[in-house]
Amino acid sequence: MLTKRIIPCLDIKDGRVVKGINFVSLRDAGDPADTALIYDREGADEIVFLDITASSERRSTIIGAVERTADAVFMPLTVGGGIKGLDDIKTLLRAGADKVSINTQAVLMPDFVKDASYRFGAQCIVVAIDAKRMSPPPLSKWEVYIYGGRKPTGTDAVEWASRVETAGAGEILLTSIDRDGTKSGYDIELTSEITKRVGIPVIASGGAGTMEHFYEGFVSAGADACLAASLFHFRELSIRDLKVYLREKGVEVRMV
Repeated sequence: MLTKRIIPCLDIKDGRVVKGINFVSLRDAGDPADTALIYDREGADEIVFLDITASSERRSTIIGAVERTADAVFMPLTVGGGIKGLDDIKTLLRAGADKVSINTQAVLMPDFVKDASYRFGAQCIVVAIDAKRMSPPPLSKWEVYIYGGRKPTGTDAVEWASRVETAGAGEILLTSIDRDGTKSGYDIELTSEITKRVGIPVIASGGAGTMEHFYEGFVSAGADACLAASLFHFRELSIRDLKVYLREKGVEVRMV
């Protein structure tokens, strides 16, 4: 059985780690390289580095911050934000990224995921889906947003997940905009709808507030990994303690 992964997320703005609620009201949470090093020592399985304003500001990812973060850690590093073409992916991989996360450009350029997967391999292409609920149960619908959660696309999130898998994505990073930073728990319905639809790994993101929320993300929603930010950044929860809890609950995790 594959172990479930715990992934801290570094949301980066102006070279600093930040965290907000529902993608706004950002506050500083430290230096990315220093923060990543702490998570590496605590036993995080991977780390995600997202330059959250790169796309909305129409610029490339801050390469220097990526290089410093990659140099600081020995775990897999996924980098996203401002990726517009294959050359941007090549630059990030050369800077130390193991995988890249594509969101806005995947929507704007229908063949981009396919081209990126063909060029670099599906194993390093992660499609990030920022989804906002548009209708409640029993007819639940979620819409894909781009430009760091600033622009709706009219695209159904569950259908989009299926399409990017077909295009060659190796993994999906699924964030609930409604739950982001709220600590009210992952959107289990959204996550489970997508994990049932696709065969590639799904990372649940947005809303973690307790250890139980991670357990629910894995067991109730079927996520392959759970991502969190503020809980870890502000030392409300340690990765080591979380993994002990999950193992005691019967969830297979990697211990260090």
